[in-house]
Amino acid sequence: MKLHILGTAASEGYPALFCTCPHCQKARQLGGKNIRTRTSAIIDDTIKIDFPPDTLHHVLRDNLDLTKIQHLLFTHTHHDHFYPEDLNMRLPGYAHGVTYPLHIYGNGAALANLSKSLKKQNGHVQFHLLRPFSTYQIGDAEVTPLLADHNQIETCLLFHIKKGNTSLLYGHDTGWFPDETWTWLETNAKIDIALLDCTNGNLPEYRNHMNVNAVIDTKNRLQKNRLLSDQSKVYVTHFSHNIGLLHEDLIKIFQPYDIDVAYDGLMIER
Repeated sequence: MKLHILGTAASEGYPALFCTCPHCQKARQLGGKNIRTRTSAIIDDTIKIDFPPDTLHHVLRDNLDLTKIQHLLFTHTHHDHFYPEDLNMRLPGYAHGVTYPLHIYGNGAALANLSKSLKKQNGHVQFHLLRPFSTYQIGDAEVTPLLADHNQIETCLLFHIKKGNTSLLYGHDTGWFPDETWTWLETNAKIDIALLDCTNGNLPEYRNHMNVNAVIDTKNRLQKNRLLSDQSKVYVTHFSHNIGLLHEDLIKIFQPYDIDVAYDGLMIER
């Protein structure tokens, strides 16, 4: 599995779009891994998770060929993950050399909003409703949506994705995993790569998003239940500027726990 991390920020970006706080100013000054865009990832060039408003920037920065994307998975409909208007740029007249259809997967809210936003649908896209804890064959991957603790009026999703002998837990946006998700993981899963939410940094909050302690506790529980092997890698992602932590700060916090800090453009291969 090749996992390409495109963005690692919370909804406002880091540095934030309109912010002049000291943390954002320092991130602008330092640049590099401190510059974080809205969250998305690509698996083996063909499966994309989420479609944020920074997608064009990701294409230009990382020289992406989005015509290779055959399957698009949505976690939920918050704007930093869900910007469906730009999917119209994949239609004839805007894009050339595109193979149709694009298969799009998500909860009911995502599919309903997509049906309103896309100018053309017949033959160009195919919608697939995802139900938590059902396993779907998506390309050559087995994808199981899991429940997140994020938005209480929407069925927000995490993903367990298995390709060949490698399994990924795409574990954000969420607070502490719901009991049903823990039960599924502890009954069914092994995890080679885990991405975990750390939006709240050192703030005392386990709900809707995780903080540092929640990440550490999650890794410990995954290890205790033997979901992680000695070769498994755990990464933190989805950072807010409000936590006041730059990339090197996060490394210092998580290094003693053998947890890596994701950054924009990171390529993970297993």
